[in-house]
Amino acid sequence: MKLIGSLILMAAAAVLTAGWLVEPSQPGSFYRIEEEIKGAPGDILRVAPFPGPVANGARAWRVLYVSTGLSGEPIAVSGVIAAPDEEAPAEGRPVVAWAHGTTGVTSRCAPSLRADFFQHVPGVTELLRKGYVVAATDYPGLGTPSPHPYLVGESEGRAVLDAVRAAAKVESAGASKRFAAWGHSQGGHAALFAGQIAAEYAPELEIAGVAVAAPATNLAELVDDDLPSKAGKVLTALAMWSWNKVFDAPLSPLLDPQAIAAVDRIAADCMEDVLQGLVLAEREKAIDGNFIHGDLTQTEPWKRLLEENTPDAGKADAPFFMAQGTADTIVRPQVTRNFAERACRSGRPVRFIAGRGLDHLGILAGATADAVEWISDRLAGSPAPSDCADLPTVRY
Repeated sequence: MKLIGSLILMAAAAVLTAGWLVEPSQPGSFYRIEEEIKGAPGDILRVAPFPGPVANGARAWRVLYVSTGLSGEPIAVSGVIAAPDEEAPAEGRPVVAWAHGTTGVTSRCAPSLRADFFQHVPGVTELLRKGYVVAATDYPGLGTPSPHPYLVGESEGRAVLDAVRAAAKVESAGASKRFAAWGHSQGGHAALFAGQIAAEYAPELEIAGVAVAAPATNLAELVDDDLPSKAGKVLTALAMWSWNKVFDAPLSPLLDPQAIAAVDRIAADCMEDVLQGLVLAEREKAIDGNFIHGDLTQTEPWKRLLEENTPDAGKADAPFFMAQGTADTIVRPQVTRNFAERACRSGRPVRFIAGRGLDHLGILAGATADAVEWISDRLAGSPAPSDCADLPTVRY
């Protein structure tokens, strides 16, 4: 383990020395809204052909659509819609709503800004080949004006569902109202919340299933688990910065002025994987050690916010596919298994895959083929399989 840790830090140092940080372009006029936002959730405010390479046999659009803010107000959210480049069947195409993992909390961290967008949507080529529409939200505050409500379940879930609605408004996509949600890490959190609120927020949509890999579930447990690690400190810093802006949750006295300044600098950067999170941590020595004074999970309003933004395993009216790497140090395996157990107790069918020896990113690569097959079966109407009688052991 010491050797592996040393190699990771050496790689992080090499990346830092080479200046290899994600530097996406600033959002341009496409993302700018200068008038009052009007319309129903899912309405298209702006649409244009996606400016980068698209998966073979497909076409794609960058979209700006209406969603619902945390106070119930209409807001603009950006994303990408992709569809097979052929005529849609009369009944329309099912939709797979992709929910991305952590990229950052400021506007320029939107995945739709990246020319290589489709390289970061796992299984997209196969999903499009199978005839599905892919609807990928950026989430509020990414692309559109910051701050991004990071790990705020209601916000993420609405954005995912409204991306499905928006796909149906892109006439050339041929999208139907039947969909499945698919997400990793933060995106797993978003997909679970989309499933949780779908019946009330978007009752006209037909949810077939929720597939997640290494999802953020019990947020208080994850904070406790992650704080000892460098990448965990970065993710906690992003959440604290976001919730301070979104909910006015106070950073002081949990953070001293030096740590607050470091959190601000971290929030100004973008990241696309855990390695870059390590790079950010190396840059910000102020969050080394115990940078939080006191217990975040027991201090109000943080305690309440962590509880409110933890998904409820029993509320989604859909079957689950859950994949978890046994060597994941960002989302601890037992936390995911505990969520699966609660879903099973609620009567939800759960297909559970334990990726032996796979870490937080490895499980995404390792489970994508299984996730795509499971999603395809759910969209086709096949009965959902369940591992609830014998969930795999995933203790780290």
